[in-house]
Amino acid sequence: YLVERYKDVLYGTACLMTGNRANAEDCVQEALFSAWRGIRGFRKGSPVKPWLVRILVNVVLSQQGRRSAPRSLLEDYRFGESFDAAEARASQEDWGAVKASLAGLSAEHRQVVVLRYFAGLTTSEIARSLNVTQDTVKSRLHYALGNL
Repeated sequence: YLVERYKDVLYGTACLMTGNRANAEDCVQEALFSAWRGIRGFRKGSPVKPWLVRILVNVVLSQQGRRSAPRSLLEDYRFGESFDAAEARASQEDWGAVKASLAGLSAEHRQVVVLRYFAGLTTSEIARSLNVTQDTVKSRLHYALGNL
């Protein structure tokens, strides 16, 4: 049930953070396995989505730290089924400009934009996911949106 319900948001978030579909698939798979192993640590009554996204962010950051040659972000990202509505509203040219703009941001600025506007996390959830303060998240969002 959890996999089916959250797979699109996890995969889309991983794609936008890694810029590579194969790496995103690996990260989602590892994050879901980590969630399964750590399910006893989940606090009953807490929202599931931020918990899963936090695990995914940790996996992505860990994977990026292990890679010696960084890849160009968003270089082969394509819309998945979860993007149908957005794709219908925006032309391919507009989406291309958004992808190029996102790719031009630093990793820390891109992360907060992706987590806020794609994954739908609050600033406090993003802060916990990235292990930074809410003020840092707000500052990064302000800077990133100004540059976008």
